[in-house]
Amino acid sequence: MPKTAKAKKKVTKSKTKVIVKKKPAVAKVVAKAPIKISKTYVPKDTEKYMCEKHKVYFRMRLTEWKKELIRANNEALYNGGMDDNNISADIVDQANSYIDSNVEMKAINRQFKLISEIDKALRRIREDTYGYCLDTAEPIGLKRLMARPVAKYTIAAQEKHEKDEKVHADD
Repeated sequence: MPKTAKAKKKVTKSKTKVIVKKKPAVAKVVAKAPIKISKTYVPKDTEKYMCEKHKVYFRMRLTEWKKELIRANNEALYNGGMDDNNISADIVDQANSYIDSNVEMKAINRQFKLISEIDKALRRIREDTYGYCLDTAEPIGLKRLMARPVAKYTIAAQEKHEKDEKVHADD
């Protein structure tokens, strides 16, 4: 007698799983439109200190100042190179020409240092530390920044630094 295999019926129960998908908490980044100010805008004490308008104003002022310095340096270097062809036989004229070119090169060197300070100030604007003292973290003040946009210290901290420099220079 042959064996007959009984076929087992597989009964599948349908299980329904309820999967709840949570939406990931994504912070919405709202792109702010760049703030535009007029050419005649002047920061006011009544506005919040170092608000976006102030930052835009000082960024514009510093970049314009930097462009002017670079243009002036290029003109001075170009025109200074042209004067070297005028070599005089008179020793006094040669001495005067040497002194003039030396003074002009020192002025150009000071302007290069100022351009470096402007770049540092622009970096502080990007880092949101512009307008605050590097020593005390107190606000420098709008009047001081208007007079000297590359200022890094409050007046009291600047006086302290200058006093320290004088003490070390005397040693």
